Amino acid sequence: MIKNVKVQLEEAARTFPSGIHYTYMIDASEFLGASINKVLHTLVEAFILVFIVIFIFLQNIRSTIIPAIAVPVAIVGTFFFLEILGFSINLLTLFAMVLAIGIVVDDAIVVVEAVHAELDAGEKDPKEAAINAMEKIAPAIISITLVMAAVFIPISFIGGTSGVFYKQFGLTMVIAIMISAINALTLSPALCALFLKPHAEGEEHKGFMKRFHFYFNLDFDATKRKYESTLRFMGKKDTDGLPCYWS
Repeated sequence: MIKNVKVQLEEAARTFPSGIHYTYMIDASEFLGASINKVLHTLVEAFILVFIVIFIFLQNIRSTIIPAIAVPVAIVGTFFFLEILGFSINLLTLFAMVLAIGIVVDDAIVVVEAVHAELDAGEKDPKEAAINAMEKIAPAIISITLVMAAVFIPISFIGGTSGVFYKQFGLTMVIAIMISAINALTLSPALCALFLKPHAEGEEHKGFMKRFHFYFNLDFDATKRKYESTLRFMGKKDTDGLPCYWS
């Protein structure tokens, strides 16, 4: 609409008397354009960070495909429900989308990591690994979804003029969180069963990336053992009967 107004002003300016010019005191499209760019940048940054983190820790290029599919599905689904509810693309809905991208990525990563844990434990069938993983983490996904929804739903009940705007923010977040949870319970495990494969044994030293992953795992396991020993030390009671610091 703003672009159309500018076009009409440019056409009308041709008929202005000599010496008459127009200028914009404020242009809301600048803020909206910046918000749209922020969403796009956040989406790209999320993809890059997810790719790096998953590839380094899970060491499987197939694992990066699953969040890359889950995130656009959740985002597009959120826009679909915004259209049904009659919400526009404005600063608040876009801000909610920026926050939602991180939540959507987290849910996909949790599922991928859980399935990988089953494969690392010796499961050879990716489908059975996905089923076993979802039996363990499905309650946690549902719980965190309900908690997050309980945080943002009350925003939708704010009254007055500001409530009209924050209602869009709150409902956008809730919709994105719900779709992300549905993806984590259905789409992501299905993709894991299709894309993931059991880890091949005896190939740790073949190729640069294999060697990198091998030595990275050595350092990571050593760090993990130190962390676990620190927790055990903090969890012990002092010989003099002092209370424990960690339980």
